[in-house]
Amino acid sequence: MTDSRPRRFDLIAFDWDGTLYDSTRLITRCIQAAVVDVGGARPSDNDAAWVIGLGLAEALARAAPDVPREKYAELGHRYRYHFLQHQDDLVLFDGVLPMLDALSARGHRLAVATGKSRRGLDEALGTAALRDRFDASRTADETFGKPHPRMLLELMEELDVPAARTLMIGDTTHDLQLALNAGCASVGVSYGAHEPEAFEALGPLHVAHSVPELAQWLADNA
Repeated sequence: MTDSRPRRFDLIAFDWDGTLYDSTRLITRCIQAAVVDVGGARPSDNDAAWVIGLGLAEALARAAPDVPREKYAELGHRYRYHFLQHQDDLVLFDGVLPMLDALSARGHRLAVATGKSRRGLDEALGTAALRDRFDASRTADETFGKPHPRMLLELMEELDVPAARTLMIGDTTHDLQLALNAGCASVGVSYGAHEPEAFEALGPLHVAHSVPELAQWLADNA
């Protein structure tokens, strides 16, 4: 039976790492290893995880406040080195593909708004066989990084969807602040990088604790 319920949102934009892709722990470890490689103090798990979602340069600078600026390029190279050793080990969270297929079947436009680089996102999309499932995407190195609203504003302009009909989904406060700054609604997920207690002040419509829960909420409310 066809779902005749009117859509609330025409565009649903997803963060990538920690929201669709099970990569939070690996990114945290790679940040820590890179900082140590260039002589910095190893950031805690919480400090390394907090910067996930920001553009790489900003994330590494915040995670390594004791590393001098002249070492930032080396810091970035070391992060990429560690990440590339294990990127093929990463997988989508269970239930992501059926969720995306169900949203597409209802006529939602789907997008990715991520702090990854364009190269990094394209490699991940190819690996996960997801490239054709999204109508558009933006990365931190081709526009402003989160939580600046430009990333979402560009996606809305490209797909001709107003803010009132756009929903942002992510696992960090950076994602939810991005939505707020762009005038969009948001949904948080608690299984990624940030503790969900920090989400409340940013006004998400819902906080999902698993992909199946997220998929059900979207089916009922989006």
